[in-house]
Formats: sequence, C-alpha cells, structure tokens
Amino acid sequence: MKWGRYTGRDVLPLWVADMDFAAAPPILEALRERVAHGVFGYAEPWPSLLKATTDHLAGEYGWDVDPSWIVWLPGVVPGLNVARRAVGGTAFTATPIYPPFLSAPEVLLTAPLRRGEVRWEWDLPAVERALTPECRLFLLCHPHNPTGRAWELAELEAVHDLARRRDLVVCSDEIHCGLVLDAGRRHHPFATLSEDAARRSITLMAPSKTFNVPGLGCAFAVIPDRPLRQRFQRAMRGIIPHVNVLGLVACEAAFRHGGPWHRALLDYLRGNRDHLLAALRSMAPLVTTPVEATYLAWIDARATGLADPQRHFEAEGVGLSAGRAFGPGDLYQGFVRLNFGCPRAVLDEALLRMRRALAREERR
Repeated sequence: MKWGRYTGRDVLPLWVADMDFAAAPPILEALRERVAHGVFGYAEPWPSLLKATTDHLAGEYGWDVDPSWIVWLPGVVPGLNVARRAVGGTAFTATPIYPPFLSAPEVLLTAPLRRGEVRWEWDLPAVERALTPECRLFLLCHPHNPTGRAWELAELEAVHDLARRRDLVVCSDEIHCGLVLDAGRRHHPFATLSEDAARRSITLMAPSKTFNVPGLGCAFAVIPDRPLRQRFQRAMRGIIPHVNVLGLVACEAAFRHGGPWHRALLDYLRGNRDHLLAALRSMAPLVTTPVEATYLAWIDARATGLADPQRHFEAEGVGLSAGRAFGPGDLYQGFVRLNFGCPRAVLDEALLRMRRALAREERR
C-alpha cells in the first residue's frame, strides 16, 4: 500500500506508518515453519504464545498481566471501535491525532494539544472544558502519533486524575510502546499507574509497529477489569474476525526472540531521527519538535505560506501524510507527517527533494 500509492511516479513514500525494513529473522523462520505445516484453520492463542506475551510485558514494562486479561484482535483500529461500542456514551480525544481516533466514535469531543516551548503538551483546562456529562471514554494515544511524544509519568497521572474525577474509561492505544527512542527512557503503560487506572483501562498493543509486521493483522487488548472485559468481548461478537494464525506465530516469535533485532532497529531509528531533525533545523520555515518515540515527525509548514504543503512536496517527489487528516476541519491543514522508518539513503534523497521544493517556492 505504501509504495503502491505512487506506482509509475518518482515519489518517495514517507506517509503510512510502516517501515521499509525486513522483519526479524526469527519471525521469518517461524513463519516458514508454520507455512510448512500446511493447515490454516481458525486459530486460537496457545499457551506458549500467551507466556511469551506476558513475559514480554513483564520484562519490557514491569507489567504483570494475567493471561485472562488479554483479548486478541486483528488490529488496534478494530479495538478502538470495539471500545466505543463497549463503553457507550460520547468519547474524547486530543488532537492532532491518528485519523482512526476521529472516525471510531459516533460522537467525538476534542481539544487541541498545546505546542510548548520545546514539545507538544496537554492543555488540561481545554480538556476539562471540552468534556460533557455524557462523555464516557477517553481515547489516549501513548506514545503519541503524530507528535512523537512519549508521555511522562506526571502527564499520565494528570490524565488518570481527570479520568477518575469524570469516571471515564481510558482506551490507551500503545501500539508504538516498543519505539521509545530517547536513551534511558521506558514506556509506562497507563494501566500500571494504579489499581484504579487498571480498573478503568483498555490497553491496545501489537507487535506490528515495533517489528514491522502490520500486514499480518495481530493485536490484543489488555483489560484487567472483568466486567469491562466482558462488555468488550460482547461488543466484538459477530463483527471481529479471528486473528489469523500467521499473525499469532509472528507475535510469539517477535516477543520471544526479537530482542537483538529490536535493539538494532532502535539504534538505526535514533540515527535517522537525529539526522532528520538536524536537517529540518536548516530548512526554515519548517518547524518540528523532538521525536521521543515512534518513527514519525510532525512538521509545521504553515510559515511557508503553502496552501497545501502535502501536495506541494508530493509534486516534488516526497509523499507525506497530510496534516488535515489529523484533526477537525482545517485545524492542521498546514502540517505534514513524515515517516523516517526507511533506509538512510531514502531519507537523504527525500530531504534533498524537500529542500528543492522549498527553494523553488522561495523563487516564485
């Protein structure tokens, strides 16, 4: 899908959030072995997969998860939609935000994040003003797509305090939790803040972003509260298919054997991140903020005066995501999102083309 958008055109695709890197060798080997089995019926999670998953969550995030808390899904986006059905009422999210957050709820309340002196931050008074008594669901993106924030404990605790006071369920999309780039920092699942946070949480995770296997369609929700988990499972019936067996196989291999590949990936992405941010600092009037997690950079191109920055860069051979898709109306029309999960040579060529595009605009 990523490269097919520009078939027959000289455009480098840096838009949809998957990477241009082959999956880890242990994943590929596990898939070969499973394909050789030859039978592909309906699949259910097996004991070694459940143990690999709970061991991974304990080892990476210090989170002791009972296997019964896990509900398997064919993707995080279906999980967002099921959460809306299970919880009911209206939902809230902060923008800019990954577009499926905007389309999942039937009624959605929003408030913008605030760009501080260095990075994007919560505007909690604006969130309070946006909430209504009918709101029941807080859609949290953690780490945040598209700004690249890795929310700190104090920020998560502020969100939890609000959710507790308003009696909200927090559906926390943590699909990028394995992509914290800042050295020495660790992802903290929202549900680990306290017993109350766990009780009101639906945590969505997947190996897809970290291990670059999104096309295999495997994710899961961790829901510690039994009544909430049962409502979630009832909301799935008849609309959510089984997870395919190859996705489950890839998940186990990733969590059990993918550590060395994952560490090498983070090193490479840090290099790409630093390379990109250094280049953008010399590409005024483009403005961005530090990317603490993910492989996505949220770029403010409003000062260029371009009516549609995404179309302008695309015409010059760089395919970015259009900012207007990340919020209501035209609020983020002047922004673009760039995916740097690619070989360094591709990134260099894209940056060269972006420089040319800006220079050409200046000469007009």
